[in-house]
Amino acid sequence: MSVVKGLKAAAEPVSGAGLRVGICYTRWNDEVIEGLRSGCVAELKKMGVEDIVEKQVAGAYELPFAAKCMIASTEVDAVVCIGCLIKGSTMHFEYICEATSQGIMRVGLDTGVPVIFGVLTCLTDEQALYRAGLTEDGGHNHGPEWATTAVEMAIMGKESGVRTKKA
Repeated sequence: MSVVKGLKAAAEPVSGAGLRVGICYTRWNDEVIEGLRSGCVAELKKMGVEDIVEKQVAGAYELPFAAKCMIASTEVDAVVCIGCLIKGSTMHFEYICEATSQGIMRVGLDTGVPVIFGVLTCLTDEQALYRAGLTEDGGHNHGPEWATTAVEMAIMGKESGVRTKKA
């Protein structure tokens, strides 16, 4: 038996109307990133988000800093960090995965603005293409799930008043 993966739909429809959502994405592994980014943007628009701020950076390691800068300068309600790390033959993969995941979490906790971990950490190119919805069978694009999560968490953050003054 195989497990069906993916984000279960919310019990009630969630609207992103009136929210400003940021997307920080990398130039590294561009084909995969573009599939994820476009899936995220399409879902945000479907959920009623009209104010989307985007910023491209070199790689995944730069995503936490870019998210922090975006929060400080554009007053976004949530940020989705999109990247793709594919394991090579050195320890570089492990170091960047750990630093990026911890950095993204820290920015969210430090600022009170939800920062969504939209970084694929794959062992093969094929896994990355599948998770970006770019395989012959359609794969499973995670970008729309990250968009949904950003909207849900932005609403939670606004309702709770947890956001700090500045990043």
